[in-house]
Amino acid sequence: MTTTGYTDPRPFYIRATEQAAALIKTVRPEQLDRPTPCTEFDVRGLLSHVVGGTRRIAVVGEGGDGLALEPVAEGVADDGWPAAYDEVRVRVLKAWEADERMTTAVRVPWGEVPGHAALSGYVMEIVTHTWDLAESLGHPLELDPELAEFALATARRVLPDSRPRDEETPFDARREAAEGAGAYEQLAAWLGRTPLGRV
Repeated sequence: MTTTGYTDPRPFYIRATEQAAALIKTVRPEQLDRPTPCTEFDVRGLLSHVVGGTRRIAVVGEGGDGLALEPVAEGVADDGWPAAYDEVRVRVLKAWEADERMTTAVRVPWGEVPGHAALSGYVMEIVTHTWDLAESLGHPLELDPELAEFALATARRVLPDSRPRDEETPFDARREAAEGAGAYEQLAAWLGRTPLGRV
C-alpha cells in the first residue's frame, strides 16, 4: 500500500518476519556453530541478534527507548529460537499496527526518523539476516524475491555507495554483485556480504 509520500512497510515487515520464522524453524542444534556471511556471528549469535534486535524494534514501536536495549537475546535454549522469535515478532506487529506510528518520529540507531522510515530499515535488516541464515543452512527454503527488492531499494536509498564500516554504518563496503545476480545477492553485495564458500 502506498500512502502519502512513502510505501507502507508494514505488509513487507509482516511477510519478512513470517519468512524469517519459517527459516528459523528449520535450524537444528548441530547447525548453531556454523559461520554466517555476517562475519561477526555464527548461527547462534545471528539468532540472538535477530531476536534481540526484534525486541528493540518492538520497544521503539511501543514508544519506548529501544536504544537502551542491547540487540541480543540471552538464555535461549538451543531448541528455543523459534519460540523466542515468534514471541518478539508478534509483539512488533502489534506495536506498529496503528497508522499514526508511520508518521510519528522515533529514535533508532541511525537517528530520529519517521516511523515508516524506521520500519523500512528494519525490513532491510531482517531480510538481510534471513539471507545470512539461509546461506549458513544451505538454503532449505526458497526466499521471497519481492522482499529482497524492497530491502534493496531501502538500502540504496539510505546507505551510501561508498562508506566506512563503523558503529554508525555496521556494513562492509559495497562489493560488485555477479552479473545476473538475483535481488538477494544484489542486496548482500550492497551491504558488503560475501556468500559463503566464495571469496
